Amino acid sequence: MSVEYDIAETLDVKGASCPMPVVKTKSAVDDLAEGEVLEVVATDSGSMSDIDGWAAGTNGVDLLEQVEDGDVYKHYVQKTA
Repeated sequence: MSVEYDIAETLDVKGASCPMPVVKTKSAVDDLAEGEVLEVVATDSGSMSDIDGWAAGTNGVDLLEQVEDGDVYKHYVQKTA
């Protein structure tokens, strides 16, 4: 079961395939204030590794959790700087 986060914004990228979930996630995170959490909802299974890799290599963001719910993948990204 997913942890509850105080979500500042939900980004719906269902139907988008690589690299768009990461591109749109980066753009949305840029608009957040420090400490805010973005929920990304995707249908591309590759988004699990793509967003994980992007967050690991990007200063100022933390990937808090990823949840697979059937054909939907949810990612919780927090802006840290």
